[in-house]
Amino acid sequence: MRKQVVIIGAGPSGLLLGRLLDLAGIDNVVLERQTQDYVLARIRAGILEQTTVDLIHRAEAGARLAEEGIKHHAMQLAFDYKAVSIDLSRHTNGKVVTAYGQTEVTRDLCEVRDNAGSATVYEADNVEIHDIDGDAPYVTYLKDGTGHRIDCDLIAGCDGYHGVSRRTVPESAITTYEKIYPFGWLGLLSDTRPVAQEVVYANTERGFALCSMRSMTRSRYYIQCDVDDKVENWSDDAFWDEFRRRLPPEMADALETGPSIEKSIAPLRSFVAEPMCFGRLMLAGDAAHVVPPTGAKGLNLAASDIHYMYDAILGFLQDRNAAALDEYSRRALARVWKAERFAWWLTTLTHRFNDDPFEQRMKEAELAYITTSDAGRQMVAENYVGLPL
Repeated sequence: MRKQVVIIGAGPSGLLLGRLLDLAGIDNVVLERQTQDYVLARIRAGILEQTTVDLIHRAEAGARLAEEGIKHHAMQLAFDYKAVSIDLSRHTNGKVVTAYGQTEVTRDLCEVRDNAGSATVYEADNVEIHDIDGDAPYVTYLKDGTGHRIDCDLIAGCDGYHGVSRRTVPESAITTYEKIYPFGWLGLLSDTRPVAQEVVYANTERGFALCSMRSMTRSRYYIQCDVDDKVENWSDDAFWDEFRRRLPPEMADALETGPSIEKSIAPLRSFVAEPMCFGRLMLAGDAAHVVPPTGAKGLNLAASDIHYMYDAILGFLQDRNAAALDEYSRRALARVWKAERFAWWLTTLTHRFNDDPFEQRMKEAELAYITTSDAGRQMVAENYVGLPL
């Protein structure tokens, strides 16, 4: 088999790239290790930047997003058990973020790809990438015990942090940067009304808490926990009790509780691999970088990677511009590092992970400054809605 582009990974970034390439007439195939049902069951973040929303509409997969997505014109920072709203629209010339679950984004992209009859191979085992430094790369895999080979021009690695794409690159060709945070997030998903109409980030003496939503009837809440904690240590009642203690009083009183749909603990890390292109292999999303979930940049960074990667693929295949691939890495990393900075800054600002009273007072002073200064509010708003592509 031959395709112009082989895409490794059927998460939202891989599916988005495949759909955009379909619309541009670029022949492609998506290979995914898991089943489609597994991919569609994954619970992930749900705040979309406007640039991500625009890309989904450009892929002609935004009908349900337009109908069901909830626009947020503000976000809240809470400290000393008081919440301050930051008007996103006012400080960014009308830009907003949209609450719409990553699971739903993936479902919409799967649907348009399936309806178009595009080639997607689920349960592709033993995927291996070959000859990325030459002019004739190819990918091999097993499907139901039978070996397959796909010759191609380019390979897009959209297969996540643990995927085969980045592991294919020789260690001498890649530089990685990483920060491991000394805490995790315990998250709970429930069919309850959100306690606030905006995302709330809370810095409290008991640790961090986050209020977010998937819809007007489904909430996603988090609390900071020990990095080695276990989900089984937390009953629903224990979570709700601790979560309530970290909210401003008016929110705690209004909190609606209910049975959890899902509970999980996620470690937090920052990670970047440079460059993001190696010969005929380009990396996108978690294959190239990871951000802590603070600031909701993970999916949005992956989408901006796809924006730049799509341009590079068209430049390389249609315009015969060999430099387009290296230009992809430069353009993508410029935005990646700015988002990493914001996620690191917001994580450090809102969490408590040592007993240094001076550091905590500095965080309180920073929170007081950015919530009372137009310049501070604008900095938060510009980064939260997403920097320009």
